[in-house]
Amino acid sequence: MATENVILAGFGGQGLMAIGKILAKAAMEEGKNVTWLPSYGPEMRGGTANCVVVIDDEPVGSPVVREPQAAVVMNKQSIDKFEATVKQGGWLIVNSSLIERKAERKDLKVIYVPANELAEKEGTGKSANMVMLGAYVAAMKTTSAKAVEHAIEANFAGKKGNVAEVNVNAFRQGYETAKKSL
Repeated sequence: MATENVILAGFGGQGLMAIGKILAKAAMEEGKNVTWLPSYGPEMRGGTANCVVVIDDEPVGSPVVREPQAAVVMNKQSIDKFEATVKQGGWLIVNSSLIERKAERKDLKVIYVPANELAEKEGTGKSANMVMLGAYVAAMKTTSAKAVEHAIEANFAGKKGNVAEVNVNAFRQGYETAKKSL
């Protein structure tokens, strides 16, 4: 496999760092080399936040990515900022619950996912990030859905209630939604 990279972007508090770590963990479990590079705006919650995940069979030389192969955007500010940076022919995964506009570039593959609505169906809007992660995994096929589900379960192990189950189900919703539009 060639190097694969993605930028995951949205407001602080939407769980972008969490899905970046989960994606990185899943790729590591499959024996791949990864980097995860977070970037926060001046405010933690409500400010902008993004992270970059790079996955490769070879050692990763740098976590810095100027032209990501994919962008997962959770809010309007993120699509406005990162759509232009995605490599020609790359993927743009858009949270259509919070982003009303369509992609402007015609040279990208775009998937619109109503992440907040799908997450609410699973019991909590807080898992919209997992819906978007599912859509990304379905589109890119960098890691297996099974490895990501395992990483989600590990991430939420020990939490009260059925938090892991809700998040795995939200991931599956995003995965299946994206598969239908591929």
